[in-house]
Amino acid sequence: MARNPAKLFPQDYVLRAVLLPFIPDFIKPNHVTALRLVLTPVVVYLLATNNLTFGVPLFIFTAFTDMVDGSLARVRKEITPWGILFDPVADKLLVGLVVLVFALRYYNWMVVLTAVAFDLLPLTIWLLRAKANRAMMMANLWGKSKLFLQMASIGLLLLAILLRLPGLIIVGQIVLVIATVLGAIAAVTYSL
Repeated sequence: MARNPAKLFPQDYVLRAVLLPFIPDFIKPNHVTALRLVLTPVVVYLLATNNLTFGVPLFIFTAFTDMVDGSLARVRKEITPWGILFDPVADKLLVGLVVLVFALRYYNWMVVLTAVAFDLLPLTIWLLRAKANRAMMMANLWGKSKLFLQMASIGLLLLAILLRLPGLIIVGQIVLVIATVLGAIAAVTYSL
């Protein structure tokens, strides 16, 4: 059963009330997605060079744009094929590169590589199917939850390093393991 792309998620109701009214109409959801694509290499560079003073806030801002572009598209009914394709690509680039470039230094390498593999699997399945039947991939609750936990895991790791709290690194890695399990469920549900 295909997901209705216009159906609102819980965060859409919150953002519709507190943030979206302040975003001018000329700013489109695809602009926000494009911004994430542009900011991702900057975030990765800052984190790779241990410039956490700028890298951490920029990662948080860039990660937040994922929630904003989707909510903006659903609330304003401005969902486009470009956005449906490039929003998950932008997410995977941000999370995947930050995990590989930064988190790999602190997390178990098998956990990191498994997380990245399960993150890419739904996109790979969709790309294979899209050639055959031009179907569009729609986010589901498993995928949304996985992405939230991946970003939370990275956030915990960044806070652990910034605040010198090594115990948070372990918590962050556990959160990444849970995100990986959700990624496996998302991969199976995307492929049904």
